[in-house]
Amino acid sequence: MKQTGLGLVLAMLLSSAAAQQVWKCEVNGQVRFSDKPCPGSGQPVAERSLQPNMAEGLKPEVARAAIAPPAAVAASAPAGPPGNVCPGDSEIRGMETRANSTTLGDRERQFLQDEVRRAWQCRKGQGRYTDADWAISRDAQARQTHTGDRDRRDARLRAEAMHSAADPDEGDRIARRRIAEDRLRERQAGRSLLRGQNPASTPTP
Repeated sequence: MKQTGLGLVLAMLLSSAAAQQVWKCEVNGQVRFSDKPCPGSGQPVAERSLQPNMAEGLKPEVARAAIAPPAAVAASAPAGPPGNVCPGDSEIRGMETRANSTTLGDRERQFLQDEVRRAWQCRKGQGRYTDADWAISRDAQARQTHTGDRDRRDARLRAEAMHSAADPDEGDRIARRRIAEDRLRERQAGRSLLRGQNPASTPTP
């Protein structure tokens, strides 16, 4: 295989040489062909006189260099994508158990279920997560059992910000859901305001 490749390179070099001026030189009693005028005795060779055996004048290291891959090309090859760190099977099973707890509020349960879905997405290759990212998620999951509403909400926001940075598709999903929730709150606030302005809804003293 290597000899075949070397032969192809030599043939290419021969065809290239045939298109240029070639000199037949005598060096120490031996005949050599060159693309430059001979330093000693020699003469230019007419194109029609060139024969394939002129390959004998080519140095082996030149032919090997022609078929070898350039070092610069190999060095500039792009590196592969970084690894994706995801929760293991046992951790996801624990997340699923907590997400189905009946003691959680609706928002807390929804968040934990979302974290389970995000963990499975990670396992399927979606996003680019690190150990530090999932540490934020674990902290947010643990805080969903705390009594402070603001503490639970802030933890969810931190986790969602992390997911948005690690997984653009999930970030888009989070943004669209927040927009939908904001619109729902606006409609509910509008209905409450209308009910407050309705005289029929005002109790008679």
